[in-house]
Amino acid sequence: MKKNSVLFVLFVLPIVAYLFFASGVNSFITLPTITPTIPEVNPQWKSLNGEKVTLNQKITILGFTGEDIFVNRGNFFNLNQKIYTKYNEFKDFQFVFIAPDGTQEQAKRILKELSPLSNLKGYHFLFAPANEIQAYYNDLKLLGKLDSKMGTPNVFIVDKKRNLRGRKGKSVQGKPEYKEGFNTTSAAELHNDMMDDVKIILAEYRLALKRNNANRQI
Repeated sequence: MKKNSVLFVLFVLPIVAYLFFASGVNSFITLPTITPTIPEVNPQWKSLNGEKVTLNQKITILGFTGEDIFVNRGNFFNLNQKIYTKYNEFKDFQFVFIAPDGTQEQAKRILKELSPLSNLKGYHFLFAPANEIQAYYNDLKLLGKLDSKMGTPNVFIVDKKRNLRGRKGKSVQGKPEYKEGFNTTSAAELHNDMMDDVKIILAEYRLALKRNNANRQI
């Protein structure tokens, strides 16, 4: 019993405290689920380098680029600087962008511009027909819609069990709050809201890892 108490103090309490203080503007200790168990990405969709891309057992920032990838390159820069550079060393953290067929060269240009700034091993582009992108997006059951070019400036947090996570409930001010995605055109939103929520997701998994390690020692 005493050993269990020591393990709790050493491993669990620090993570709980981190979760509390990391929550910042978010009133949730754990991040609510917006859509449970979204579909896996289609294995027939091609990536740039032929690598296999999966959402399973990954913490994923999921985006839908639309046809104007390079025109919207500022959004990628915002996301890279505010989110990716902060958390890319977490081994199960990745970016997955679903893009229309025919935009491969634009994606390559984006990666070329970002490569001096970051190690891009966690970036993945998947290319699919427009109708399949729309069908997949519909399965996410979100309020926001794709535009006519199969894109949205919003990106979404997906956990290791493929649950799409966000904000649902009341804010710290007690007002109703709902946020299913984060607008990459706004560096402030990425810094103030998304960074906060990614911290919570990562802290959840650190807590689970600490708990599992502690259980093995009992």
